[in-house]
Amino acid sequence: MPTLPPIANLQAFEAVARRRSFALAAAELNLTASAISHQVSRLEAQLDVRLFERSAHGVRLSPAGEHYLMHVGAALNAIATATDDLRQGIRNSLYVHTAPSIASLWLMPRLHHFAQAYPEISLNLSAAHTPSDFALGQADIDIRYGVPQWGDLVVEPLFEEAIVPLASPAFIKAHKLKRAEQLLDLPLIQSNVSIVQWSDWFGRFTKLRAPDRFSLRFDRAQMSLDAATQGLGVALESAVNAGGHLADGRLKAPFGMEQAVRVKAHFAVYPERHAKRPAVEAFLSWLHSEAAQT
Repeated sequence: MPTLPPIANLQAFEAVARRRSFALAAAELNLTASAISHQVSRLEAQLDVRLFERSAHGVRLSPAGEHYLMHVGAALNAIATATDDLRQGIRNSLYVHTAPSIASLWLMPRLHHFAQAYPEISLNLSAAHTPSDFALGQADIDIRYGVPQWGDLVVEPLFEEAIVPLASPAFIKAHKLKRAEQLLDLPLIQSNVSIVQWSDWFGRFTKLRAPDRFSLRFDRAQMSLDAATQGLGVALESAVNAGGHLADGRLKAPFGMEQAVRVKAHFAVYPERHAKRPAVEAFLSWLHSEAAQT
């Protein structure tokens, strides 16, 4: 196993990086600014890389420091959380990481079912586009979005999704939207992170070429759906993510669900060594049960 830097040096680095100040980091850690500076210098010497760029105007992370902070910060947070859980007597914690949109639009409305079924499990949920790093102990399970290319991890598909044009009833009525050809004259909303793009949809259901420019672009399905709900254009989004919007009539599929691109893009991902943990087994069982009802 590679030699790890002293945790005190890592804590000093993380505090300076977060506070952008040796003095503020020193106050937070109850040390002198000189001691913090020496710890950071020792860490840089051990890594043989400069983590900060110092000037008369202050301190800022180097590109290498930015990359290192992303991993070190998450690892220190995982250690701190696990320590707090242990001190508080929580022995059955579960750490789940997930893509942001599925977390807010699909998972969160269902979590009360899990809490009722497994009150003894303390669930910790985080969300980001970047996947968790299992090597750093950041998560027990990751719900990932995309094309499954994740090495030696166990990958379990959750459900099939219908990716379909969606617009508000008022927008559909105002533009008398009935035919795909009309989309070329209307504002289209681009979801940058979707694995199904407008070019895919146009290629599947029309002989037309999708436009190259879009009125609005978003990196969250939630924002694309909100924009469509507000009548700002037509979104191409998952009917799973838009389940609530469709159920209460805020959005409709103007061409019907028959003109949907169907994909499996959300997966439960975890290392095989996690599979026999009771909390992991319970969450996966519940997760697949909910997915089957979607």
